Amino acid sequence: MSWFKMLARNKLALIGLIIVILLVLSAIFAPLLAPHSPSEQRLEQALLLPSMEFPFGTDDLGRCIFSRIIFGARLSLLIGITVTAICAVTGVFIGMLAGFYGGIVDEVIMRLVDIFLAFPGLILALIIAGLMGPGMFNVMFALALVGWMGYARVVRGTVLAEKQKEFVETARALGATDLYLMYRHLLPNVMAPIIVMASVGIGHTILAAAGLSFLGVGVQPPTPVWGLMLKDGKGFLQTAPHLTIFPGLAIMVTVLAFNFLGDGLRDLLDPRLKEKRIE
Repeated sequence: MSWFKMLARNKLALIGLIIVILLVLSAIFAPLLAPHSPSEQRLEQALLLPSMEFPFGTDDLGRCIFSRIIFGARLSLLIGITVTAICAVTGVFIGMLAGFYGGIVDEVIMRLVDIFLAFPGLILALIIAGLMGPGMFNVMFALALVGWMGYARVVRGTVLAEKQKEFVETARALGATDLYLMYRHLLPNVMAPIIVMASVGIGHTILAAAGLSFLGVGVQPPTPVWGLMLKDGKGFLQTAPHLTIFPGLAIMVTVLAFNFLGDGLRDLLDPRLKEKRIE
C-alpha cells in the first residue's frame, strides 16, 4: 500500500479519491440510499424547499431531487468510465501503430488526428449526437468518437522516444516480433501518462455528457441525469434555485474530484517527479 501512502501526501488527491469512492458507492447502492423513487411524481409537493423528508427539495413535478441526483451519479459514472475506456483503448492502439511504424502510417494517422482536432470537441460531439438523435448510447458514441485523439498523440510521442532505446533494439535483435515489442516493451511505458489522462478524462466526459443533455441531445426524460436536471430547472432560477444548484454542485464536485485524483496520480507515476522527491 505504499502507493496509497504516497498518494495520501497530496491532500487534494486524497480528497478526490475519497469523493470518487463515495460516488461509486452511492451509484452502486442508489436504491438503498435514495429516500424516494427518482421518477415518482407528486404534483401536490412540487417545488418544495429542502427539508428532512426531501433533503434537496423537489422539482416542478414533485420528484425528490436528492434521489434523482443519487441515481444520476450511476448514469454519469457509467458514461464517464465507459467512454473514457473506449477512448483510451482506441487512442493507445492507434498511437502505438503511428509511433512504432512511422513513415506513411504515421503520416496518415496524424493527419486524421489533426482533422479531428481542428474542430472543438464538444461542438463536434454535439453535431454527431444531433445527427444520430438523442439517447444515451448515441451520446456515448459521439463522445468516444471525438475523445481518442489526445491519447493517440501522447502514446505516439512516447513510443517514438522509447523505440530508439537499447532494450527495444536488443529485443528486436533477439527475434522479437513487432506485436511482442509493442505489447511487452512499449505498452508498459505508455501506461503511466494514459492512466493520468483517463482519470482526468472521466470528469471531462461527465461534464461533456451533462452539457449535451442540457442542450437536449443527450439522455432524455424521465431518466435522472444531472445535465437534464439543469435544463429542467433553468426556468425556475428565481423562484426555486435549488432545482439547478444541487445538480450543478454534483457536476462540479465530481469533475473536481477526478481532476484532483488525476493530479495525484501524475505526481505518483511521473518518474521525473519521483526523482525530485528522492532528491
